[in-house]
Amino acid sequence: MLVDFDELPDTSRVWIYQASRSFSTEELLEVRQELDGFIEQWTAHGADLRAGYIIRYNRFIILALDQSMAAASGCSIDASVHFIQQLEKRYDVELLDKMNVSYKQGEFVAYKPLSDFRKMAKQKAVSANTVVFNNLVATKAEYLENWEVPASESWHARFM
Repeated sequence: MLVDFDELPDTSRVWIYQASRSFSTEELLEVRQELDGFIEQWTAHGADLRAGYIIRYNRFIILALDQSMAAASGCSIDASVHFIQQLEKRYDVELLDKMNVSYKQGEFVAYKPLSDFRKMAKQKAVSANTVVFNNLVATKAEYLENWEVPASESWHARFM
């Protein structure tokens, strides 16, 4: 069951998929339609899942699930990953590679392999104050409070 992301409780589980590039305006329209269709059909052991999503900076897909009604099962999580893999193929974009880092350079969102980000930290090209995206947040509340933070306040701090 598709619901507006803002209507989901803060306890909702979230999965964040960062794209290796920004989606175009046309692609965003298509991706939104595909997400709507997927969520409308998404179930766990036959029970509808109450879920929603937002897309931030034209490159982050944040999928949220209210587990108070029905929790995600292994099969439903597999279905969501399979759906994301289909998006990767259709739009020739990486969404599942967790070994990359996204961070802000002014209003621009940069995307680098983790090894490059480490080198940049050593070279002082990024600092503890650089705004990074902590895609390891697990709930909507954590997303709202700890997703877009200075590197010093996330797991990225170990490189500073």
